[in-house]
Amino acid sequence: MLRNYFKTAWRNLWKNKTYSLINITGLAIGMAACLLILLFVFYERSFDNFHKKNIYRLNEVQKFEGMVSSQKVALSMFPMGPTLKQDFPEIKNFTRINRADKVPLNNGDKRNYIDQICFVDSTFLDIFDFSLAKGDRRTALQKKNSIVLTQTTARKIFGNEDPMDKMLINYEQDTTALVVTGILNDVPPNSQIQFDALVPFSTIARPDWMNNWGGNWLNTYLELAPNTNIASLEKKFPAYLKKHMSEDNWKNYELFLLPLKDVHAGATDVGLDSFNYQQFDKSYTKTFFIIALIVLLIACVNFMNLSTARSAERAREVGVRKSIGAVRWQLSLQFIGESIMLAFVAMVIAVILVYAFLPAVNQLSRRQLHFPLFTNWKLLLSLIAGTILLGTLSGLYPAAYLSSFMPVTVLKGSVQTGKNKGVLRNVLVVAQFSCAIILITATVFALRQLLFMKNRPTGFNREQVVTIPFDRGGSRKYDALKKDLLQSTLVSSVTASQDILGSHLDQSGIRFKGDGPMRELTSTRLIVDHDYLTTFKIPLVAGRNFSPEKTTDGREYIINESLAKELLKDNPRGSFSSLLGKQFGFDSLGQIVGIAQDFNFNSLHHKIETMFMFSQTDWGFSNMSVKINGNKPKEAIAFIQSVWQKNLPNVPFDYQFLDEHFEELYRADSQISTIVGSLAILAIIISCLGLFGLASYSAEKRIKEVGIRKVLGASLKNIVMMLSKDFLKYVLIAVLIAWPLSWIAVHKWLQDYAYRINISWWVFAMAGVLAMLIALVTVSFQAIKAALANPVKSLRTE
Repeated sequence: MLRNYFKTAWRNLWKNKTYSLINITGLAIGMAACLLILLFVFYERSFDNFHKKNIYRLNEVQKFEGMVSSQKVALSMFPMGPTLKQDFPEIKNFTRINRADKVPLNNGDKRNYIDQICFVDSTFLDIFDFSLAKGDRRTALQKKNSIVLTQTTARKIFGNEDPMDKMLINYEQDTTALVVTGILNDVPPNSQIQFDALVPFSTIARPDWMNNWGGNWLNTYLELAPNTNIASLEKKFPAYLKKHMSEDNWKNYELFLLPLKDVHAGATDVGLDSFNYQQFDKSYTKTFFIIALIVLLIACVNFMNLSTARSAERAREVGVRKSIGAVRWQLSLQFIGESIMLAFVAMVIAVILVYAFLPAVNQLSRRQLHFPLFTNWKLLLSLIAGTILLGTLSGLYPAAYLSSFMPVTVLKGSVQTGKNKGVLRNVLVVAQFSCAIILITATVFALRQLLFMKNRPTGFNREQVVTIPFDRGGSRKYDALKKDLLQSTLVSSVTASQDILGSHLDQSGIRFKGDGPMRELTSTRLIVDHDYLTTFKIPLVAGRNFSPEKTTDGREYIINESLAKELLKDNPRGSFSSLLGKQFGFDSLGQIVGIAQDFNFNSLHHKIETMFMFSQTDWGFSNMSVKINGNKPKEAIAFIQSVWQKNLPNVPFDYQFLDEHFEELYRADSQISTIVGSLAILAIIISCLGLFGLASYSAEKRIKEVGIRKVLGASLKNIVMMLSKDFLKYVLIAVLIAWPLSWIAVHKWLQDYAYRINISWWVFAMAGVLAMLIALVTVSFQAIKAALANPVKSLRTE
């Protein structure tokens, strides 16, 4: 019996090649899209799953006077780890982490630059389950001046030699000698904490750091006892802060905990999060997953529509089988089996499509997604089970409907597909196109918002600006570098700063003495060279620029308009000019010499906050910015490199255009618009495949009617409109349904942006017209083909 069912199913698929091809193609595209999105979703959800302990990250909410709003940060204070463990029995262990980049380590006469060295507590390998290839994880970080390398770093430094117990010298850290005490297997790519080497904090820590309450510069991770009540523990933190912090400073902070496995995708609202590799908002991951399921559902709807629409073709077969003894469950099993067989054919094609498009997905997502179908038996079994389930669900309704035919009725040739069945098909067509139109609208708005953020004036000029990071201590050569660079016409300006624009800048406490009492508040801080405003063409609305030489009047400060407005709250009638010369200070009091026009020093996801700048060469800079001749970029880069190598021959030259840095800020937005757009195109393609199939079947069933109308004088236009209007009517209904749903979705999504586009009516109109045109072209193709057919052939059998 099963063999007979299989042969019948194959013959039916082969007989109806067009409809089989439409079903298989639609299912294959839907399955491939769903598989690719699932690979991304599972990868995102795999972050830090290899750590088995109950690990939480400590975070702060900072809420100082003068801040536009409180801010969440991933930073904490050096004394917090030990004192939290001491004060709370729920906390079993802790480790703190801080990172140093581009650290030079000498192996004999050979200097190597290590990209990321993490300073950690000796308990780091007790808490985290990073795999150790050599050494003892209990003692590897116990001793001062020890270092644990990853395998890649060890090979980079020592080649094929055994690195254990070898010595590395850091001449820029008081000639510290570090002894290799362990080799870690390379950090997995799905770890939010990435590093190339580990050094215990005891190597650099000083006793007075334990009194540094208020200095936030590292990350703290806590191992909690099982079944700890997190909410109850967090309620105890205010008393803890009051106990340890002086005066009322504790009121400026709140502490909260995040599970380690939630940090990667659930901490996008937390700033200064330097240990969060490939951070991605989980809400977008869920959105992608839902859209992929919608695309797959549209493909399943196509199958059900075409199967029920062609019910009359199978009616006599059902009648004959029932008349010779077949029962309904047997017929249902046959039709479901056909559906499953079709799903498996589609699955094979989908797997080929996944392998074909996976490199492009990896390039877009900047991840290394893999599809180990033939090496992972669990994945293979899941795919087979999913295909069977998909085929079963797709075939349930057609099987139930086809097996319900009465043999007496169908053998007389009077089968009726039923009004209700037609209504259901039309509802499904409407649902298909509604989803497709919503995705089209979302794509257009996502692209418009992305272009808006990229092109909106930021208040400073970042074109043709090359940023060069200084290694630790490298900024000592800044004055020489600047002098040499300005000798060439390839360079128009040079400046430096402690932070790069587009990054999350530090905030600091400040004091201001206006006409009233001294005020203490907090603002964003930017330490700059005196040519900073000139290089970036940041205009002043009052006052003057920094003096090129040190003044006897103390430190000079330039504040932005937002901070000026905050300082004038005590004097609402005062002007910006009234602030000039007033006492103002960060660590030492100076005077306000200028007020800069507000500019977006962060991405446009955030509002402009209060900020101040001061010129301080003694502190050193972390970045140099060079404005080059835009007509000769290659020559300018080569010149900058030659000047760099002349002044810093042992330091690698690394650079990035500031525009590229801002592209990185909006990379997630770009990925979202590309992925949603791709899925929208697939949804339209699959919907049109279904519409094409239904239109083809409708034209085929009405071929004799078309022949009679042509004989009676109907024009090509009349026949095309007759065959097309019903389908276009349902697409129009889909447009009317999709418009309000699209508006709600887009309005909610845009609230995440501080600066956003307006919701324009023409986008909805364009999406609706586009859907109507695509549907019209799809349906008209079959309608014109039917209208052009020779009526003699269609009427010959009458």
